[in-house]
Amino acid sequence: MAGGITETGEPYSPFVGLVYMFNLIVGTGALTMPKAFATAGWVVSLALISFLGFMSYMTTTFVIEAMAAANAQLRWKRREQEEINDSDSTSEYSVDDDDVMGRGRSEPETKPILSVQRSGGPVDHFDIAERVEMGQMASMFFNKVGVNMFYICIIVYLYGDLAIYAAAVPISLMEVACGNHSCSAGSVKYNDTDPCWGPVTRKDAYRVFLSVFTVLLGPFTFFNAQKTKYLQILTSLMRWIAFIMMIILALIRIGKGTGEGHPPVASFAGVPNLFGVCVYSFMCQHSLPSLVTPISDKKRVGTLVFADYVLILGFYILLSFTAIFCFDSSLLHDMYTLNFTDNCDVLNIPVLRYFLGLFPVFTISTNFPIIAVTLRNNWKTLFHRDGGTYPWVVDRVVFPLITLVPPVVVAFCTHNLESLVGITGAYAGTGIQYIVPALLVYYARRHLEPVMGRDAVNKHRSPFRHAFWVWFVVLWATFCLMFVTANIILTDTKK
Repeated sequence: MAGGITETGEPYSPFVGLVYMFNLIVGTGALTMPKAFATAGWVVSLALISFLGFMSYMTTTFVIEAMAAANAQLRWKRREQEEINDSDSTSEYSVDDDDVMGRGRSEPETKPILSVQRSGGPVDHFDIAERVEMGQMASMFFNKVGVNMFYICIIVYLYGDLAIYAAAVPISLMEVACGNHSCSAGSVKYNDTDPCWGPVTRKDAYRVFLSVFTVLLGPFTFFNAQKTKYLQILTSLMRWIAFIMMIILALIRIGKGTGEGHPPVASFAGVPNLFGVCVYSFMCQHSLPSLVTPISDKKRVGTLVFADYVLILGFYILLSFTAIFCFDSSLLHDMYTLNFTDNCDVLNIPVLRYFLGLFPVFTISTNFPIIAVTLRNNWKTLFHRDGGTYPWVVDRVVFPLITLVPPVVVAFCTHNLESLVGITGAYAGTGIQYIVPALLVYYARRHLEPVMGRDAVNKHRSPFRHAFWVWFVVLWATFCLMFVTANIILTDTKK
């Protein structure tokens, strides 16, 4: 996310691209969704998640269109540079300098790229052949203020991501180490002040595990950490085993008639937090360049993206509805997997209970160093000046520390995952998922029209091509931010 053009990567089939997008979107947010559903009511939750899924799909098509426009602009700039170089080469052999200058003035600076064709035939200028990250697109289509605002938004979002991860792993370890796994108590909601090991409370144990987590994974922030193919396969396999297991176990309990859940139809007090959770759970826009560019055949990318969103929406509804009708709403944990570790009526096999309890530990721990390095690189890009370099201490010490310390401090202060996910999704998530894609596609269209010509057709253009949809997204995002902020203020005032 550092804002440069990187290697495309090894190509893969459209189906593999669909799977990668599914795995990217369905992550930690899915585990916090059941409690948010129970708090807001099942009818309200169903309506809101369907609408937010549609909005996320729309902005995803905006980003893909902007990626194609960015590729077209890069080709235009290269062709323009080639013509300048050709002109310079010709001028070396020209006798009349005035004639050369005259020919140079006759060429308009923004000559449509479609007016120039190579002997090899027409070129698809909007082919997404190079991976252009969102930071690079912001630099191409936004002014300086817009670029800085983009980086601030992505940095805040990544901070929230790291805080969520830093809290989720110690919570899972604490529940496994301190929870009741003897099947003698059933579903119990523990307090932070309850004992864990003798005089050590559960809150103390959480902070111990957070310290260990920071010591073990924090150093990766100072270096470059890369995912490996086999690690991705392993974590994806564990994720699907865990999700399918939870859905099946909940369905079995509901089918037996022993489900404890009686969720309300509607509770508008839980809507603001549900909004943040849903936005966070549909987040993929910032990683689309890495996902879409390597797809070998992009003719049906739009269809694949639509199919992905339908599948993900169905999966979220299935997971959340089985959860809220299987478990008592007051006993649902922020991290849904924990409901299976302390309730032996649902799962009485110790090995599987420990697997679900530790599932977030393995999957989240592999992502933490990657996000930390991404955030560190965004800090570097934000303050970078052309031709300048950072001192060694700033580059290797200061930037990693300002990346690592804030989310760990937040995790020490609170481990309320529902609130962390809700706030991250409602504020920074709204910017990354709604505002940035809408403005990118708007300015990309305006920027390219003079040089591409009105007759140029972007084959990856969004189905929502009218300007109305762009401003609808911006207005919706603005309304949501105002609504969530007003709700937080009113809630604090009542307290």
